[in-house]
Amino acid sequence: MILENTGLNGLKSDLAHLDESAESIGFIRWQWEYTRATYDLKLPDNDSKNDYYLRISTRAMEGKLENPDAILQIESVYIGRATFPHGLEYESPVPAAILEEASKRVQQLKQLLS
Repeated sequence: MILENTGLNGLKSDLAHLDESAESIGFIRWQWEYTRATYDLKLPDNDSKNDYYLRISTRAMEGKLENPDAILQIESVYIGRATFPHGLEYESPVPAAILEEASKRVQQLKQLLS
């Protein structure tokens, strides 16, 4: 599920600041290559015993990811349910409590990057 109107889409930050800000609220930069990076935050649902991931996709606008001064732009924010053995399923409904926590974390990141 793509999360619309988060206020993050289009925000720019240098890699070092984005890494530090995202990590401070629980995100981890898992997937990355020279011009793209994905930040994930695990949100466990105790009721259903499913794990959901809030994912933020970024793209380097200046420089490459091995340089902490590279400028990244946030492209999209979405959430999905973890599937075995790995991967995310984006079509399943997301519990309200998980969506609320995701929204809270998105706003925290937005505040740190603004």
